[in-house]
Amino acid sequence: MFHLHTGRTSLLSFFLSLFLFVSSFPVVAAGSPIPVLSENRKTGQDAPSRTMSSKQVSGTPILGKPQDISRVKKANPHYFVKREKKSINRNLSARCAIIIDGLSGRTLYSKNPDTPRQPASTIKIITGMIAIKSLKNHDKVAVSSKAAKQPRSKVYLDQHKKYLANDLINAVLLASANDASVALAEKIAGSERDFAKMMTLRARLWGAQHTVCKTATGLTAKGQSSTARDLALIFRHVMNDKEFASRMKRVTVKTTDGKTLHNHNKALWQLHGTEGGKTGYTRAARQTYVGKFKRGSDEIIVALMGSEKMWTDLKTLVDYGFTQKKIAASSQRPILLAKEN
Repeated sequence: MFHLHTGRTSLLSFFLSLFLFVSSFPVVAAGSPIPVLSENRKTGQDAPSRTMSSKQVSGTPILGKPQDISRVKKANPHYFVKREKKSINRNLSARCAIIIDGLSGRTLYSKNPDTPRQPASTIKIITGMIAIKSLKNHDKVAVSSKAAKQPRSKVYLDQHKKYLANDLINAVLLASANDASVALAEKIAGSERDFAKMMTLRARLWGAQHTVCKTATGLTAKGQSSTARDLALIFRHVMNDKEFASRMKRVTVKTTDGKTLHNHNKALWQLHGTEGGKTGYTRAARQTYVGKFKRGSDEIIVALMGSEKMWTDLKTLVDYGFTQKKIAASSQRPILLAKEN
């Protein structure tokens, strides 16, 4: 009995001591300054008293509110680029597309850039460039029956006449003339078939490893194909030639016999910064395009294939490309490139 009483007394004494110990700490009322512990405990010196109000504490996002995280993301160029890429991928009708830096060749955006497709008339950029380098402007070019019978687009060449190479080159690059393309091909290589082999070889030399040409026109042919990346690489190369670039920028041009040729590239007067471009369309290829654009000191090359809304797609890609360049210039961090598919 004695031991039980003694145990109870000891237990009561323990709880009483604990209560007195806890009561010795000061009570901080709501709204009172919160004391900050001294950072000079090791030196034994008293630190100046620093306090933080409860208002400051409650207003400081320790883990971050949803709106705080959102603000950080939106201020981050990496987040902006990712968000814009998702938007483009949703709205782009083109099956394949690419944007490359016109100066460095760096890829800024891509969607199935290496998928082979029929190129349609965009392939005429090779036809035109070979003709510029192979013929003099005043050279006379005959028109075969095969050339004259080519389907549209065409400038309706007369089989019984000869034309200046200069006029036919403009007809190919501006008016996308199939008859002029075949006439030039036959003048240079003897046949369209042999000329197409020259085109394929030239594409390889310009870095286009997946382009196979079977025609000088781009009309659908078995075994003929190119990719968005190849078209961009080819156009980047040929636009470095002053004569080629000068021709591509003309909206209209008059031929020697007084006919007016109109450029099919509406971007020249509809899209700011257009330096030149080539359109294309066949039922198999759908709409295709490759072009160069310059705003300030920035240059980009855009290529798209398999589009149903070519001009809308083109504007979306061009604006996105220059936005990326602007972000890269204003950010200290390197630009986050869109991942290639």
